Amino acid sequence: MPSPNRNERRGAGPDILLLHYTGMEDGEKAAKWLTMPVSQVSCHYLVHENGRIVQFVPETERAWHAGAGSWQGRADINSRSVGIEIVNPGHEFGYRAFPDAQVSRIVALCLGILSRWPIEPRNVLAHSDTAPSRKQDPGELFPWDRLHAAGIGHLVQPEPIRGSRFLALGDEGAPVDAWQELLVLYGYEVERTARFDEATRFATLAFQRHFRPERVDGVADVSTVATLHRLLQALPPVA
Repeated sequence: MPSPNRNERRGAGPDILLLHYTGMEDGEKAAKWLTMPVSQVSCHYLVHENGRIVQFVPETERAWHAGAGSWQGRADINSRSVGIEIVNPGHEFGYRAFPDAQVSRIVALCLGILSRWPIEPRNVLAHSDTAPSRKQDPGELFPWDRLHAAGIGHLVQPEPIRGSRFLALGDEGAPVDAWQELLVLYGYEVERTARFDEATRFATLAFQRHFRPERVDGVADVSTVATLHRLLQALPPVA
């Protein structure tokens, strides 16, 4: 289903694989919206709950799915990414688990994309990772562990939730600066202010949804901080 909402990529080919949920009542409404000129929205692929895949934009072209955002200090996520929309009502219309048939097809689709483009595991991302203050998708129910088991993305076993030490909105000082530094090192857009501001809270929420979904509260507790440490330690050395 070709979408008119596309243009040429700027710069090199994609280095990000970006996953969304549709956040609409059903898949057919989402598909229609993604092909309407008035929407100014598109993606490369849509995966229905029964596993059916629809392509809207060739991977070589720039689909309009990411909006304003940043990753590792670079913007224009649309030019940098292949975008997959996953049919799910989202938090607004009745967020629910992703069916097995859908997840199996997402895995196959992602493996194909990764075979065609030089996308690092750490750059297989949620929409919320690149736009923490605006987006929640694909959310805390998305099975990143199943993708990782198939060789897709970057993941570690989350540190168990325990202890009472934490950083939260309004806190200030060196520990907050250190947490902001960790977020920036991984790729999140956070200004190092040494103050736990709203931007830091949103980035913490996004991180938890992707990497520590057991509790998504925007609080940098021991588990959240330790999980991010593990992720950074698991990255391959810089050449």
